[in-house]
Amino acid sequence: MDARIDLIINNLKEVFDPEIPVNIYDLGLIYNVNVDGGNANILMTLTAPGCPVIDILIDDVTNAAKAVEGIENVHVELTFEPPWDKSMMSEEARLELGFF
Repeated sequence: MDARIDLIINNLKEVFDPEIPVNIYDLGLIYNVNVDGGNANILMTLTAPGCPVIDILIDDVTNAAKAVEGIENVHVELTFEPPWDKSMMSEEARLELGFF
């Protein structure tokens, strides 16, 4: 596994959904991070298809990946399969939001 994937994930943990006080990685919005040469491919979803902050989140995800040395291009792909639900959150995020 490319060590840059871990660095990207660490950076994604600094990106927060403006509507929910949890980072997007622990929220379960990141489905996959792949690195191929200088390219990062990120598959993600949103908490709802009509999310009003979609452009902000995609920009933040792109910038988080580009901050990793050696990453020149970032492709963020949105998917709604499977649709996001609360079970995708990390245990830490569920505790923080009061979902047990």
